[in-house]
Amino acid sequence: MKFQNRVPAISVGILAGGNSTRMGQNKALMEWNQERMIDRLADRMGAFSEVIISAADRGIYENMGLPVVYDIHRNIGPMEGIYQILSEAKNEYVFICAVDMPNVSTQLVSYLADFICSDYDCYVIADEDHIQPLCAIYSKKVLPVIEELIRKRKYRLRNILSRVRTKYISLEYSRFDKSVVKNINTYADYVELAKPFIFCVSGLHDSGKTGLIVKLINEFIGDGYSVGVLKHDGHDCYTDVRGSDTARFTDAGAVCASIMTKSRYSIHVRESMDAAMLIDQMCRMNFSPDIIIIEGMKHSDYPKIEVIRQEICGTSVCDPCSLICIAADEMSFEQMDCPVYGLSDIQGIFLCLKKYFGLERLVR
Repeated sequence: MKFQNRVPAISVGILAGGNSTRMGQNKALMEWNQERMIDRLADRMGAFSEVIISAADRGIYENMGLPVVYDIHRNIGPMEGIYQILSEAKNEYVFICAVDMPNVSTQLVSYLADFICSDYDCYVIADEDHIQPLCAIYSKKVLPVIEELIRKRKYRLRNILSRVRTKYISLEYSRFDKSVVKNINTYADYVELAKPFIFCVSGLHDSGKTGLIVKLINEFIGDGYSVGVLKHDGHDCYTDVRGSDTARFTDAGAVCASIMTKSRYSIHVRESMDAAMLIDQMCRMNFSPDIIIIEGMKHSDYPKIEVIRQEICGTSVCDPCSLICIAADEMSFEQMDCPVYGLSDIQGIFLCLKKYFGLERLVR
């Protein structure tokens, strides 16, 4: 039986109508992994019987195919959105979450719903630091209380919780950690969410890819970022150092061999693995890098810098749609849609990368 067949009959309300003053732009429309935050959350919650969006203004979310409710009382915060969603919902219980909580999952909502009983009107997630009224299940029974609070101009959400029968559900005793309720409030939070930033340095053989990567590593480290590198060998001619112990082990038939010292280790495995799998492994490690640079993969969809040397090939061989910029020794690409830098203009290339990934807005 699939999980979604066991999802309880509750509605979901997504609060997308905030001013986003700290972010400086509408968080709901910001992209993560090429998907808007609002779309990501709505897709995740699609297993439930109803998903409602709360918006401050008309004309933004109507094309999503979901019901949208709008603020009537202006500038009173999320209490208004909760009220409008509860009023619209078809089900007695509604899970309310903010659009800037991208790690909220169907499993978390179902875990909360398991606590529903006749003894409480509101079920709120709590971690060791905070209670989370914007990651909670509300009953329609709280509507009269919200109406009264709005009349009295008491807009803090804790006023609701203190007036109704509220059960606080600690994450400490669940299989979830507090990352599931993390808010993306500032641009720095958004950058942390988007990490790692991945790009290729591509080009023909002996074009100077490795040298450029080394210089870019130094620039990123000098700016406070950690860097990981993945080298792609398109000719499948990689071998361990001939005569080394690990090479002897793998030559003898070992499926993997490793070597370690006090400060580092290396593992050699006889199996195929694509870039996405290796990147996933990097990100699962304790030293998950902020930046991952792939050497090669000129025909991939990853964004890339193409390195071009006149003596090797005077034209671009990469898909122009994937290019961040070109680093060339002599050529001026007047008809290219991407920036072109001299191969020695490391600072220019580095600033172009920061602008592409939105890192120039951060003060480190």
